[in-house]
Amino acid sequence: MSLAWGPLVIDTPADGPVTARLANAAGAANQPIVEVLTAGSGRGHVSARFSQTVIGRRFRLAHSYSGAEELRLRLHDAESGLTAEVVISSGLQARTTIINDGPVPVLLLGVTTFALGLGPVDDLDLVSGDGEWLGEGRWTRRPLRDVVPDLNLRIHGQDGRGRYAVTSTGTWSTGARQPAGVLADRVTGAAVAWQVEHNGPWRWETGEQLGGAYLALTGPNDIDHQWQQPLAPGESFTTVPASIAVGDGWHGAVAALTAQRRALRRPDPTLPVIFNDYMNTLMGDPTTTKLRPLIDAAAAAGAEIFCIDAGWYDNDTTWWDSVGEWQPSTTRFPGGLAEVVDRIRDRGMIPGLWLEPEVIGVRSPMADKLPAEAFLQRGGVRLVEHGRYHLDLRHPAAVAHLDEVVDRLVEQFGAGYFKFDYNIDPGTGTDLATHSAGAGLLDHNRAHLAWLDGVLARHPDLILENCASGGMRADYALLSRMHLQSTSDQQDFRKYPPIAVSAPLSILPEQAASWAYPQPDMTDAEIAFTMCTGLLGRLYLSGRLDAMTPEQQRLVRDGVDTFRAIRADLAAAVPVWPLGLPGWDDTWLALGLHSGTTTYLGLWRRPGASAEVTIDLDNLRGRRVELDVLYPSRAVVWPYHWNTETGSLTVTTTPDELYAARILRIRVLPETEGSR
Repeated sequence: MSLAWGPLVIDTPADGPVTARLANAAGAANQPIVEVLTAGSGRGHVSARFSQTVIGRRFRLAHSYSGAEELRLRLHDAESGLTAEVVISSGLQARTTIINDGPVPVLLLGVTTFALGLGPVDDLDLVSGDGEWLGEGRWTRRPLRDVVPDLNLRIHGQDGRGRYAVTSTGTWSTGARQPAGVLADRVTGAAVAWQVEHNGPWRWETGEQLGGAYLALTGPNDIDHQWQQPLAPGESFTTVPASIAVGDGWHGAVAALTAQRRALRRPDPTLPVIFNDYMNTLMGDPTTTKLRPLIDAAAAAGAEIFCIDAGWYDNDTTWWDSVGEWQPSTTRFPGGLAEVVDRIRDRGMIPGLWLEPEVIGVRSPMADKLPAEAFLQRGGVRLVEHGRYHLDLRHPAAVAHLDEVVDRLVEQFGAGYFKFDYNIDPGTGTDLATHSAGAGLLDHNRAHLAWLDGVLARHPDLILENCASGGMRADYALLSRMHLQSTSDQQDFRKYPPIAVSAPLSILPEQAASWAYPQPDMTDAEIAFTMCTGLLGRLYLSGRLDAMTPEQQRLVRDGVDTFRAIRADLAAAVPVWPLGLPGWDDTWLALGLHSGTTTYLGLWRRPGASAEVTIDLDNLRGRRVELDVLYPSRAVVWPYHWNTETGSLTVTTTPDELYAARILRIRVLPETEGSR
């Protein structure tokens, strides 16, 4: 028997495990939809995989329910007494709950959120992403065979034992690897994308079985994260959520995952322009004197939010290990912080403040005011990382402290925007009042999400930015709640474009806040270059606008006006990469955003690039189009040639601009109109 659920087929044989596969894939591995590792029951075939576990093989369908919004599968293993309840939403977000329906305790060591059988490894390409501080979003596409060798399993008559596993530890959920990826079948065109939605540890893996490839998605587990969870009879455990998306080719799968991300996130219809005083500007040293002209210049440029970044709570210059009380500085703001905030509001902007809520500096007065149990610990010792303690949000005193801070800043200063930063990673977790360090961290991660939900319930109009030393914690557990994501701390405008161009692979365009930080010492071409970096995402403006010439200020204002004109379209756009995935050192970079019959195309040219480049826009093949240069509209015109038959755009640039960029708008013409 089989159940169809969107692009999935769930096979439910009476004499075998429940499996999942793609409806439009030719053949698939026989992969159980749920895999469970316990201390008393491991794998049926020795390996380090989350595949072919003994309990996963024994699960049989006990009940299924298919409604308009979700599919529910209830599986049971009579020998262990474990029951698995799999819930898959109409948007293909999955969760699995394991219930101990047996008479004896069970120690869980790992549970998949979802597992899927795929077609032959030889036919598949893998799209995956690496990153690090200042170098986020370095994605590659390669044959799956590059990481899963051909071992001729058929001649051995056994499934493989190896796997390609991608993991993240600690709380920087995207600090090294992406919890998202794509497997695309070059033969059938079918592609599946996924994301594990957790603000802590996760794992995804793929490998080869006799029947083909498989994909398994998990949160924390014993092998990677020191996670264990005992279940007494009647107790249950629910995995972290994960979403999958299916489309035609890897672009189609990313488009489907983009739609799922929009379904998960909080509504944010206005997408206001944010000016932040930090990057390449005040760099954590705000004062009333420095902020006054900057506030005026930001308002004149068209900013709608002004965020005072780090340092506003600091009476000296050594605040890193003394943060935690979040009281305004009296030396930086002799007339009070309210004087500065009032100026922001008087200039028509929403005031915002930077916070790093989850940390307490080792020299902070709060370090002794809160109980020791309010901090993450190992072996009875508070964890210290880079001069900070880490709050344990399982503890009510930690939550009460953060609630007091946020509520006070909203009520006292009318803060309408918070940049929540996060600059340390506590590692494996806490072993205080829990069964394992990994379990303690998971409960803390979930308490963090509950705290955010409480903040937004009390202050529904607040706009929240997610930041973690840039993009070190850019997962959809957080981004389903928060409005935008800082994509990087990269201060070199020349190196930022590949980060911004790759961002929509993991972050919605309207949430991906890439810095545009024009400076008075830049050429006009360089100002346009950095402005373009922010325009096909959530425009995140900084820079010494107050020290610019009127002509430079006008160039910045033109960029802000361009964003305001297109932001409604960006919030419904689907990303494409017409030059392929961006390489870190690529001299030509391109990002397209399709919205209805309009395509917004960003082009960046760096030193060493050819003077001419051809961009293939397959969706526009055979269509006549109208092309406009949206930004910079006053720059030297680049010649463009559109080939209707091939759907390709050829661009010729001027050789005297080492760093140059353009934002183009390409509109499909009705059949009765001509092209230009």
